[in-house]
Amino acid sequence: MGRSKPTISDVAARADVSRATVSRVMNNEPGASPEVRERVRRAMADLGYEPDQTARALASGRQRAVDVVAITNGPVIGWLGSHPYYSRVLAGVISALEGTDVQVRVQALSRPDDFEAVDAIAARATVGVVLADVPLAAALRFQRRCRRVVSLSATSTSMPTIEADNAGGAYAAVEYLHRSGRRRIAAVHGPEHSADARERRDGYLRAIRAFGLHGFGESGEFRREDGHQAAHRLLAAHPGIDAMFVACDLMAAGAAQAVTALGRKVPDDVSLVGFDDSVAAVCANPPLTTMRMPVEEMAVAATRLLLDGNIASGYRRCLPVELVVRGSTTRGAD
Repeated sequence: MGRSKPTISDVAARADVSRATVSRVMNNEPGASPEVRERVRRAMADLGYEPDQTARALASGRQRAVDVVAITNGPVIGWLGSHPYYSRVLAGVISALEGTDVQVRVQALSRPDDFEAVDAIAARATVGVVLADVPLAAALRFQRRCRRVVSLSATSTSMPTIEADNAGGAYAAVEYLHRSGRRRIAAVHGPEHSADARERRDGYLRAIRAFGLHGFGESGEFRREDGHQAAHRLLAAHPGIDAMFVACDLMAAGAAQAVTALGRKVPDDVSLVGFDDSVAAVCANPPLTTMRMPVEEMAVAATRLLLDGNIASGYRRCLPVELVVRGSTTRGAD
């Protein structure tokens, strides 16, 4: 016979406290010292105790919800409308929750090291948490505080993850540019704190080595203005650039503006390939060739894992990305 699941009484015995104290710690209520809270959390981790989130929600009168967490790295006001990635994540989560009684809550943290806010979100979690490109330290904190967590980017080997093939997509983008006859292929990389950006950088560098090219690049945040500034620096330092792989569509739209501002043409003088296939790619002038990232599908898969409630530690699923050709690499393309 299999061993029964640990109970709240087991946790109380291991931590040498009362059941009421364990309940206060789990619900983030006052009445327990920081030392006791840490002892209870350590006992929960040692025993592999996972609270019944649904029962806790019903007992407390709280609505069951999936929390979507993003790090804004700046002011919270305006962040959701400024980057189409997050609206696509929400679209996927909402789609997966259709027909259920579960709500979606959006949680925006202005700093990745705001662990007090992380703890508060984890304490209120019911169905679970979807992490939208949350850095490693914050992701691990969520995993320790709330066992039902799924990340949409690679963090640790133990974190359940639904991710895109970022490195493979970046490699395919450079391969496409090389097949098109481009030989001076620069890169505009994303921020170092983003796992997606690091993987895309790795894919670019692997392709550069494979095709015997000279690689060079600049970096910035996933913002249009950062793409513009990075592309401007690259073109000023390396006038012979004939193509760029850019880590996201917003940055690529800014890069296209920089190329034009310097008196050159896209794609005649410089071909551009972005990443995401967001609305920014379609609205750019010219429309951007890009690697389509299946963001909605990733968010749906992550949400269904949380709804199922049985997530294995280290679960990993990688979805492919797809080249979408538009006018930033081919004259006359849509």
